[in-house]
Amino acid sequence: MSRDFVGALLQLNAEKGVSREQLIRTVEEAIQSAYRRSPGDEDIHVRIDAETGKVRVFRARLVVDEIEDPTTQMTVAEAQAYQPGAEVGDLVETEQLDQEAFGRIHAQTAKQVVLQRLHEAERNVVFDEYASREGELITGTVSRVEPRAMILDVGKAEAILATTEQSPLEHYRIGQNVKAYVLEVRRSAKGPQIYVSRTHKGFVRRLFELEVPEVHAGTVEIKAIAREAGSRSKVAVASRQQGLDPVGATVGQRGARVQAVVAELNGEKIDVIEWSEDPSTFVAKALSPAQVIEVRIDEEHRIANVVVPERMLSLAIGREGQNARLAAKLTGWRIDIRSDVSVAEAARTEDGQESATAPAAVASEAGHAAARQSAPVAPEAVAIEAAEPVATGEPAKPKRRKNVKSAESEDVGEVAP
Repeated sequence: MSRDFVGALLQLNAEKGVSREQLIRTVEEAIQSAYRRSPGDEDIHVRIDAETGKVRVFRARLVVDEIEDPTTQMTVAEAQAYQPGAEVGDLVETEQLDQEAFGRIHAQTAKQVVLQRLHEAERNVVFDEYASREGELITGTVSRVEPRAMILDVGKAEAILATTEQSPLEHYRIGQNVKAYVLEVRRSAKGPQIYVSRTHKGFVRRLFELEVPEVHAGTVEIKAIAREAGSRSKVAVASRQQGLDPVGATVGQRGARVQAVVAELNGEKIDVIEWSEDPSTFVAKALSPAQVIEVRIDEEHRIANVVVPERMLSLAIGREGQNARLAAKLTGWRIDIRSDVSVAEAARTEDGQESATAPAAVASEAGHAAARQSAPVAPEAVAIEAAEPVATGEPAKPKRRKNVKSAESEDVGEVAP
């Protein structure tokens, strides 16, 4: 076991991708394990020369202050008899053994342990390789389709694409190349399990990094992404370089760059908007393609009250509230959408109630004065007084008109992020 052994190590290194040092350490541990299965041989150690392949077998014990295991430990005084100057923590060699003591049974045991440890080392290498790629894109080939998942062959391992992580627009066939986003890598008895997704918003981010050089270089930053996989996504971008249009750079000439991402997502619509530090500006842009007249921000309750033209109300809310819902997710604000017509009518109603309140209050006071002159007032009757809403410091709430819709009826959309 010399030159042939070294050649075998180099071949394993090339085939399995396991480092040479790790292979040698694995073989050392396997031979040690085979020796130590015999009673009284618990202190046997094995060392292999990586250059020549020579194996050295010897007995050695650990130097300790107080002996707990006499088969593997010794005191300082005992150690100094073999190695002067030995200290606590040193491994002191006590006897050199002949390799001929390594019999046929030991060899078979060592072979089994070596193969087992090599498989473990190979699995660890594959796990480390893919664990470092969490949050990145990988490309695999569809190897088989199961009821609850699709299995991708990604080289040294298999990736699991669950049905919940697949877009409803997509259909796959055996042998098809598929890009996916690595969610998590777990250890298992059969090797690393790689869980991937095509619905995660990080998948859209990585696709833009592939298609847009400015995003990959960092001159254009993707600030936020809101996504409903298979239907629509909103992407907020900002520029780190003065004079660079982030939206134009992301969309590309004639929409070439964003269309490449849309093609990978099988036709999913993507809105690219410019990010802004001003919440009102950001909310207004997030509701595109609808036009916004006004945005009033309630910092305390994190509510954005948005006014849009009557003709843009349905567009702002979107089909089944999708546009408003994505805008709320993108901005992190709760969005209340009203049309300019409903806001104006509410204001007129409020003004009418205030104007009608003043004459009623004068008439009520005159009636009370006449009553006081004509009859004595009971003590308990003094507390019977209608409190006006204006006295609380809050404006009177107008009557809700039937044409003012809720988020479900698409006239007033109030959406929480």
